[in-house]
Amino acid sequence: MAIYLKRSRDAAQRAEDDSKVRVTVETILADIERRGDAAVRELSIRFDQWDRSDYRLTDAEVRQCVSELSQRNLDDIKFAQEQVRNFAEHQRAALKDIEVETLPGIVLGHKNIPVNSVGCYVPGGKYPLLASAHMSVITAKVAGVQRIVTCAPPFMGKPAPAIVAAQHLAGADEIYCLGGIQAVGAMALGTESIAGVDMLVGPGNAFVAEAKRQLFGRVGIDLFAGPTETLVIADETVDAEMCATDLLGQAEHGPNSPAILLTNSEKLARETMAEVERLLKILPTAAIAAKAWEDYGEVIVCATEEEMVEEADRIASEHVQVMTRDPDYFLRNMTNYGALFLGPRTNVAYGDKVIGTNHTLPTKKAARYTGGLWVGKFLKTVTYQRVTTDGASAMIGEYCSRLCMLEGFAGHAEQANVRVRRYGRRNVPYAGAAE
Repeated sequence: MAIYLKRSRDAAQRAEDDSKVRVTVETILADIERRGDAAVRELSIRFDQWDRSDYRLTDAEVRQCVSELSQRNLDDIKFAQEQVRNFAEHQRAALKDIEVETLPGIVLGHKNIPVNSVGCYVPGGKYPLLASAHMSVITAKVAGVQRIVTCAPPFMGKPAPAIVAAQHLAGADEIYCLGGIQAVGAMALGTESIAGVDMLVGPGNAFVAEAKRQLFGRVGIDLFAGPTETLVIADETVDAEMCATDLLGQAEHGPNSPAILLTNSEKLARETMAEVERLLKILPTAAIAAKAWEDYGEVIVCATEEEMVEEADRIASEHVQVMTRDPDYFLRNMTNYGALFLGPRTNVAYGDKVIGTNHTLPTKKAARYTGGLWVGKFLKTVTYQRVTTDGASAMIGEYCSRLCMLEGFAGHAEQANVRVRRYGRRNVPYAGAAE
C-alpha cells in the first residue's frame, strides 16, 4: 500500500476553489457575449491595467518588439521553433487520407481537413511564456490552418517583446495583446473588432482553463490545460537534488501547481523533502514555488515498481519525469500521462521549451482520455462514401432496409428500398406496407 509522507490540499478544498472560478468565468463570458469590445476593454483595464482602443498590435509594433531582442535571443527562438516544426511535420506525414473498396462497388474513405481558424492563447502574466507560441502557432501552421489568431497578456505594462517575436516568427496572422478570460472569450465569441474563431488552444491558469471548458461546444478546444502538474517517479539510482530540482522547477509556474514525488525509497523521499526546503531558501521564484509545494506538493512511497505504475496512472499527471533503474518499464506499462520524460538526462523543461514535443498537455486527470496538443488536434478526420455499381447499391440496400425496419425507421428503410427497386429491378414494397 502506498504511504503518504506529505499530502496536498484535500478534494473538498479544491472543489471549493473550482466552484469560485466557475462562477467568476460564467459571469465574465456572459458580459463579453452581451457587450463585446466594451466588456473586453473594461476587463483588460481591471485585470491587467492595460487600456487600448484596439488590442491588435500593428505591424510597426510587432517590428519594434522583434527589434528589442538580441540576435542570440532571436536565434534561440528560431532554434526552438525549428524543433517544434520538425516534429510536427513528422506527425503530419503520419496522417494519411485513405480510400478503400471494402466490397465490390463500395468505396469508403476519409480525409484530414484542417480547421479554418484557431485562437491561440499564450500565457504571460507572471512570466513571458513565449514557448506557448511555438507549440500552438507552428503546430497549427503545419496542420494547414488558414487563420491563426494569438492573444497574450501585457507583461510589465506593455506587450512582451519575446512573446510577440515568437508569435510573429511562428507565423501568426493576427497578434493581440490581451490576456485572461477576456482574451479567450473574445476569440471564441467574437466582438466588433475581433472575428471569432472555430477553435481555442493553449495553456493557461485556472480561469483560462475554465473559460475554455465553458466555451467548448460553441467552439472546439484542444484540451483542458490548467495549472501545470508534475510527477517525479524516482528510485535510489538518482539523488535528492535532482528530484527536488525537478519538482520545484515546475512548482514555480504558480501557487496551485501540483508537484508530486513517487518513489520506492523512503530514504530518497525524506532526503528530497529536506532538499526542497534547502532549495526554497535560494530559489529566486521561491515565493510561488513554496506556496505550490505547501498546498499541492505530495510525497508518496510505494513498495514496488508495479505499485508505482498503479499510483502514477491514478494521478494521471500532465508531466511525468521518470528517473529509475529502468525508465522504459514505465513507458511500457503506464497508460495515463500527458508526456513522459525518460531518464535523468532529460527533464520537463526540455519539453516545455525546446526539444520539439508539444508542451500543451492534459491536466486534472484528463490524461485518462486524451493526449496533448499535436497536429492531429487541428485536423477534422471526415469520411465519405461512394457506391459505384447498381448491383452494389441493391445489395447493400437490402441489408440496410431490414436493419432500418428492425429499429422502426420506415423512412430510412425507404431510402434503401427505392434504390433496391431502381437498381436491383426487384419489386420491393414501400417500407411499412402490409405484407
